[in-house]
Amino acid sequence: MSEPNTAADGARLLVDPYQEWAEAQGIPLVEDFGVDLLTLPTARWERLGADAAFVHVKGRGDFIAVTVLDIGPGNATEAQRHLYEEVVYVLSGHGTTEVESPDGSIRHSFEWGPKSMFALPLNMRYRHYNVDGREPARLASTHNLPMMMKTFRSEHFIFDNPATFAERLGIDSGFTGDGRFIPVRPGRHMWEANLVPDLAGFELRRWDARGKGSSNIMFVLADGTMHAHMSEVPVGGYKKAHRHGADFHIYTVTGEGYSLLWYEGDEDFHRVDWRHGVVYAPPDMMFHQHFNVGAEPARYLAVAFGGLRYPFSRDKVLTFQGMDVSVRDGGRQIEYEEQDSRIDDLYRREIAGRGVIPAMGAGA
Repeated sequence: MSEPNTAADGARLLVDPYQEWAEAQGIPLVEDFGVDLLTLPTARWERLGADAAFVHVKGRGDFIAVTVLDIGPGNATEAQRHLYEEVVYVLSGHGTTEVESPDGSIRHSFEWGPKSMFALPLNMRYRHYNVDGREPARLASTHNLPMMMKTFRSEHFIFDNPATFAERLGIDSGFTGDGRFIPVRPGRHMWEANLVPDLAGFELRRWDARGKGSSNIMFVLADGTMHAHMSEVPVGGYKKAHRHGADFHIYTVTGEGYSLLWYEGDEDFHRVDWRHGVVYAPPDMMFHQHFNVGAEPARYLAVAFGGLRYPFSRDKVLTFQGMDVSVRDGGRQIEYEEQDSRIDDLYRREIAGRGVIPAMGAGA
């Protein structure tokens, strides 16, 4: 819970309007370094008409947070619209979402299932439906409501605003599961869409500069300011360490492994073990490195605020420019030959009993 701050004359100080609003919603609010979203308890949220919980990971920064939604078998949420952007990742279940402009002239309906991802155009009315009559559906929404609530401090303004943003619908085929590939260069190639039906099977592009056998894709979703990208770590391999500003929420899509995190000068590492359902966010400028210990390629989805098209902050520009450039050259990455020797030793011990063969050059 947030602590009240008052001056000698009773004036309130250091107020966080979003935190106060979230605590007043009557649903669980979980704060931790990393969270298993599949086991997270939820409770009835009247605004949504379904069960929900808020998740505040330690590295979330000031702008974004996560809301987990539970939709019961055969049920639906209440219709929503709001002046914040969100990227939804489907943890489990099958359903549909209907999106409609305020005047009803534009309507879209699309299906989603486990490991789908979609973005909702700014302030368009939408409703989620669970089409399975037996199993619940669980969705994780990464959104910039904290920024909007801190800016306007008005629930009415954010949730009941009649403003329309027709230019923010994205491309015409955005809700069909199709999209548009935008070639840039390795590590910056983009896929523009509103819906990606299956992240596990989506085609990625090779990016060896971040680690031997590594691949990724950047997403432009609903022409919005929310960022998402997906990367894959090959069997027997791991990514090079790098660092950036806060708010990159990392969701495991496939595989299993762990990540090490540390600040420059730390004597030891912080470790997060991950599998599908786990989310965490590296704190501001904390080095982090991802390791695949399983027998299949491991994919993760990273969602943040400000992307390659609309970076929003100077730090995001520097991140996208230097994410695969060595720190010795002014970038944000540690090359294999410069990493702490304990890192490769630990990885080889981790996979030794799993029958996984280290990829050639993973720690060379």
